[in-house]
Amino acid sequence: MVRIGENQPVGVGGLNLMRTEHTMAPIVGRRAECDAVDHLLAGAEAGRSGALVVRGEAGIGKTALLEYARHTAAGRFRVESSVGAESETQFAFAGLHQVCAPLLAQAGALLPDPQQSALGVAFGRQEGAAPDRFLVGLATLHLLAEVAEEEPVLYLVDDAQWLDQASAQVLTFVARRVAAERVALVFAVRDPTDGDVRTFAGLPTLHLKGLSDSNARALLVGAVRTPLDDGVRERVVAEARGNPLALLELPRSALPAQLASGFALPDAVSAPRRVEDSFRHRSGSLPADTQLLLLVAAAEPTGEAALLWRAAAHLGLAREVAAPAEAAGLLEIDTRVRFRHPLVRSAVYRAATPPDRRSVHGALASATDPELDPDRRAWHRAQSVLGTDEAAAVDLERSAGRARARGGLAAAATFLQHAAELTPEPAARARRALEAVHLTHDAGAPEAALELLAVASTGPLDALQHARLELLRAQIAFHRTRGREVPGMLLTAAQALAPLDPHLSRQAYVHALESSFHAGRLAHGHGMLTVAEAARDAPGAPTPPRPVDLLLDGLATRFTQGYEASVPSLQRALGSLRDDDSGTDDDNGRWLWLACHVGAMLWDDESIYVLATRAVRLAREAGALATLPAALNALALVLVLTGELSRAAELFAEEEAITRATGAPPLPNSRLALAAWRGQKQDTSELYARMVAGATARGEGLTVSSAEMSLAYLHNGLGSYHSALEAAAPLVELDELAHSSVALPELVEAASRAGQPDRAAVALERLSVRARASGTEWALGLAARSRALTSTGPAAEEHYREAIERLGRCRMATHLARAHLLYGEWLRREGRRQDARHQLRTAHQLLSDMGAEAFADRAARELRATGEHPRRRTAQPTDALTAHELHIARLVATGATSREVGAQLFLSPRTIEAHLRNIFRKLGITSRRQLATVRLP
Repeated sequence: MVRIGENQPVGVGGLNLMRTEHTMAPIVGRRAECDAVDHLLAGAEAGRSGALVVRGEAGIGKTALLEYARHTAAGRFRVESSVGAESETQFAFAGLHQVCAPLLAQAGALLPDPQQSALGVAFGRQEGAAPDRFLVGLATLHLLAEVAEEEPVLYLVDDAQWLDQASAQVLTFVARRVAAERVALVFAVRDPTDGDVRTFAGLPTLHLKGLSDSNARALLVGAVRTPLDDGVRERVVAEARGNPLALLELPRSALPAQLASGFALPDAVSAPRRVEDSFRHRSGSLPADTQLLLLVAAAEPTGEAALLWRAAAHLGLAREVAAPAEAAGLLEIDTRVRFRHPLVRSAVYRAATPPDRRSVHGALASATDPELDPDRRAWHRAQSVLGTDEAAAVDLERSAGRARARGGLAAAATFLQHAAELTPEPAARARRALEAVHLTHDAGAPEAALELLAVASTGPLDALQHARLELLRAQIAFHRTRGREVPGMLLTAAQALAPLDPHLSRQAYVHALESSFHAGRLAHGHGMLTVAEAARDAPGAPTPPRPVDLLLDGLATRFTQGYEASVPSLQRALGSLRDDDSGTDDDNGRWLWLACHVGAMLWDDESIYVLATRAVRLAREAGALATLPAALNALALVLVLTGELSRAAELFAEEEAITRATGAPPLPNSRLALAAWRGQKQDTSELYARMVAGATARGEGLTVSSAEMSLAYLHNGLGSYHSALEAAAPLVELDELAHSSVALPELVEAASRAGQPDRAAVALERLSVRARASGTEWALGLAARSRALTSTGPAAEEHYREAIERLGRCRMATHLARAHLLYGEWLRREGRRQDARHQLRTAHQLLSDMGAEAFADRAARELRATGEHPRRRTAQPTDALTAHELHIARLVATGATSREVGAQLFLSPRTIEAHLRNIFRKLGITSRRQLATVRLP
């Protein structure tokens, strides 16, 4: 630090600060940026949590702004901080541990058991199943929120671009999820970076630019105490390009006489590069032993002084050799090792020769306790190797296993990748590389997985390994696109695996069928029929068959022998999955999504409700926010059909909040279905256009079909029967998995009302055959309703009554309400106004209460035609609640505490309390007890 004098600018790396007795004045040229920090802190202090990402090139003043935040918050906030380090990126949750370590002593008293365990396993403090990274995020959020109950908390993360992936994802999740916890988070991220863009996407961002020339001159004059020639000053300002650290460091590369005489300074490639060169020059002028000690400190970013001295002793370095580096202002050593600026670390490390680097890492490996920190020891040992070393590779493989057990899949993949590079024996190298591909794919990094796949494919691989590699290649492609090319890739992998691993082969065949279902009409030569025909040659199922085996046999039969032949196997598969409520079978959980589609094809309302509800419950209990949005989406689609449109909207709101917090794209298909059932023509049209355009580009025919299904619902509701017929017809003609069944009654209604009885009759025949095979009340009720539409006289009435009776015994209340509507419309046309009014009143009441406005408007029009004016729905206080608030209100009304609701919705109890205050205000109540008496839609 260069102290110029009381209340004068002070330069510390990128810092250029004005220091007073109690506070720190705004940084030179950064008034607006300091105001942004002040605003963030004021909001957090008032109970409005927030986050800020500070971006900019090295030396631009990011650390200075964090230091300003630290000093401004002093005395008002509890301030915690961490610093990312490039060599730490492979250690799962290392950065998060820096943040949480000071708080862990309080975790036992503050967190529920699952969250305590998640943190304990993630930090290697206890054994257990690898936690979902977002459960770790939830635990972190709740820990910070609980600590902030005592006093506001500020968390500063410098060099966040070097956080390990697991920590970056968790902290970004927390930053997106904070609301009313009195927590502020500030991340400093160096530009340009490659890996952080998506991680920190969506967070408020402050991009630091260079200082203006006038501010640059002011900083330079205040910091450089020797006389400055005018030409030199302008040359430094020009070369620094507004970079504060460059302004402070460039003059240090010249002698005082040169600064005063105008002796020219070398041209700069860029300001940060010039600054790093300056640090390299200064460290390179130090004694050799001092340079070696600096390299030890640069190679070990934990900052543990005791470890530094142990490694130095291995190298024969005395403690006194640190003095020249400290005198040069490059680092400080007390209980911790601190570099003046991150660029000092990188400058020292990059300037070192490879032999010196290997020597230093070897010393650090020897100095690191193999019991307390085996992973860091293995990493240093690996860096010390020239060429290959099987023993070092084995250590890294063990580290990968430990990282995987903690939930650090990306870290485990990095360990294994390096282990493969060190492996001397080609077959073992290929095996490790292949396992690294698995882990990288599971970590959600498909591009990196593809790069590793190329390494693994160099082999040598035996037949099973090669087949697994091709399966991985296909699974990565499915994850990236779910498009038209994937079914053929999965089918090829399944066929290759058949004689080598029958169990995996059968799973691969189901993957291929699932993929062909996704590709649908846009598949290239590998539609469901082609894949199903190939799947008949799959290895035989074990005894007793697993649910996945029943699904495989049933789906293969469905598209080779027909709907009716497939029903027994598929119903057994659904029953097996439905009856397994243990939540412990990962294989079974993997197929819940596909099973829900099979359930829709079979009109098995009980199975799809139970399985979709279970998928949400299991994801919640596991804190699996990566899979919870899809589960919420599936359950919401079921709730739309059961007539619980408000609850479906609540799940959409939750799903949207989670995808925003996790950085995942939202899932549009259930929103489209909800908009269609609500009769929102413009919203449906806009969502439809976006969905179909994106799906067509990807080759994902399933999404196109889902969109057309929603259009059929919309247009039948609006009475636009020709449009409904146009939307439903392709779904029936293509005979896709689920939509080919659920579209049949929509096609019958549209065709019969559009004056095309022949088309209605053909669809009815197919519907009747499938309904008899299925045998569910939902299926038989829809068939009866459809027969009534194509019948006349007493037969029609008999079918309507049967439809109402059967649909009244299943969960699908929307279809029951529509049966009342169609019966009432028929009665009115038969001239039986009194009877018609009863049915139409029932339909109007049911559809209005559901929020199915287009169908409700149809019922209202029919009622008016009978001479009765339907009662308009009166406004309710709950109408003012957002879907998210309604969801919270519903949970609290059942007696759940704020902590319990927060655990379910992945929010802090304080945030739930803030929402409750808004809910009470909107409903005109003051207590939870009153909320329990409110009628919620």
